[in-house]
Amino acid sequence: MSRLIASALALPLILALPAAAAEVEVHALNRGGNGAMMVFEPALVRIQPGDTVRFVATDKGHNAESVPSMLPQGAEPFTGRMNETVTVTFDKPGVYGIRCKPHYGMGMVALVAVGTPENEAAARAVTHPGRAKQVFGQLFGTLDGQLAAVK
Repeated sequence: MSRLIASALALPLILALPAAAAEVEVHALNRGGNGAMMVFEPALVRIQPGDTVRFVATDKGHNAESVPSMLPQGAEPFTGRMNETVTVTFDKPGVYGIRCKPHYGMGMVALVAVGTPENEAAARAVTHPGRAKQVFGQLFGTLDGQLAAVK
């Protein structure tokens, strides 16, 4: 009987524990599943504050780093080393631009949307070299569609 009482008393404590944070993997690839060259897959990630993204250098010659002008206020920038996996926990809500530094102009970029993307307008206003401009435009368009579907 005492075990039953102890279990009943412990249940509210177990239910009060926070849910485990999610972890998402993004792969840096020379060629993506759709044939595109120099890509992150997936290139658009939607997560919640406290979730983690592992940027995996699946193919050699890539890194992952934040685009300095595409961060929410108070967010810490990060720079992964070439050919190494970098794991980032995103605590601040907003939109984060990610690039592979050597292939940035070729459009090797990704977008991480954390919670409510409050800095979206400022992130959209950032200019990018070469194909990165087009890819970010496509990613923002997809994000808009996802956000509209939630509303």
